[in-house]
Amino acid sequence: MDFQVVVLAGGNSKKLTPLISKDVPKPLLPVANRPLLYYVLHQLRESNLKDLIVVVEGEDAALHVGSWISKTFVDGLHVKIAAVPEDIGTAGALRAISHHLTAKDILVVSGDLVSDVPPGAVAATHRRHDAAVTAMLCSVPVSGSLESGSSGGKDKTKKPGRYNIIGLDPCKQFLLHIATGSEIEKDSRLQKRILHAVGQMEIRSDLMDAHMYAFKRSVLQEVLDHKDTFQSLKQDVVPYLVRSQLKSEALLNGISQAEENGNEKLSSPNNQVLDSKILANASTPSFHELYSMEPDGSAQTRKTHKCCAYIASSSSYCVRLNSIQAFMDINRDVTGDADHLLSDTSSDRDNIIGPSPKLGSKTTVGPHCMLGEGSEIGDKCQVKRSVIGRHCRIGSHVKIVNSVVMNHVTIGDGCIIQGSVVCSNVQLQERVVLKDCLVGAGFVVTMGNEYKGESLARKEK
Repeated sequence: MDFQVVVLAGGNSKKLTPLISKDVPKPLLPVANRPLLYYVLHQLRESNLKDLIVVVEGEDAALHVGSWISKTFVDGLHVKIAAVPEDIGTAGALRAISHHLTAKDILVVSGDLVSDVPPGAVAATHRRHDAAVTAMLCSVPVSGSLESGSSGGKDKTKKPGRYNIIGLDPCKQFLLHIATGSEIEKDSRLQKRILHAVGQMEIRSDLMDAHMYAFKRSVLQEVLDHKDTFQSLKQDVVPYLVRSQLKSEALLNGISQAEENGNEKLSSPNNQVLDSKILANASTPSFHELYSMEPDGSAQTRKTHKCCAYIASSSSYCVRLNSIQAFMDINRDVTGDADHLLSDTSSDRDNIIGPSPKLGSKTTVGPHCMLGEGSEIGDKCQVKRSVIGRHCRIGSHVKIVNSVVMNHVTIGDGCIIQGSVVCSNVQLQERVVLKDCLVGAGFVVTMGNEYKGESLARKEK
């Protein structure tokens, strides 16, 4: 297909403190006992997209990620690891490695995307329309709370995540308007004016930008070169391309100051009529070609480009791991309704138990649980809706509910863990109680202590 793939894997993220560390950067954060980056790389391999550049923030993190990839994906992927400075932004990361981009089209994927949508479908849509950019959109995920699982507590209402304002043509092929985050309020007035002018733009607030984009390389390169202040693909590059696709004055190598500030007004009545006519016919093959003509229908003189949307099925699974809550949600989902993402894991039961586990007498592991290789659980324990990592040692009379316990964790007798995340190499001494807590790697919680809603972590040296 002649696509080159760039995976923006990230590195350290303050939003995920204390789950990540120097030894466990974000791409290697365990999700259902597999590094987060595994899910994206597996999907790319399944779509036969195998020429990859994995961009990692920080030299040390890049070494860790490169080592893991070389051991895990020995065959089937051609991967180049590129280290970039931290906090450079998604557009900045692409700009830093742009000299490696040689293919006609570039597929850019966020490394924190956990999805069953085939990346090849996005690439095919991009090629079919000969687009400048194609963005994958999916349903806004519903996020749950960190439920403690206590018998006296009520289920907390789930809330939809933050949304975008997206404008589509009637056939949902072309992306005509996009506003995200803080821009939503600023753009709402402009959106009303566009609606008044065109009448047939479909406005959606139930779709999420999934951070998977196909770009025509020449277009992407030109934007990165001429817009050196752009730092974000989502906030800067994609909205710029969407705004400029129908603007006669907005060539790729220049843009009016009014549009750059997002304050442009519909100018003359003739232009308003033309805008309305073109957008009303956006679903026709001549949509962009018609707009490139003069208002009187004479020869094409205006430069246009196509911005397309690939809208994933509402039944698809598509979530980004960009918060602690998302981490909990994805672990729950991948061991539950979205267990098909664990493609090479088979289980005849409702839970997934790795090889060589040891379960004590009268210990129960309930549905939608995962127990990693080499872990041992003592007598009379209960594990419900939780993920237990590899080589953990869990004492007797322990209760673990709605929680994630990573690798090499030691849990003493009589501990209760509810709605919490316990990172690798943690030691919980006897009779510790954790409710809705985060425990960073290597931390020791001493005997008999109880914590609720706390973040416990060692200070970084």
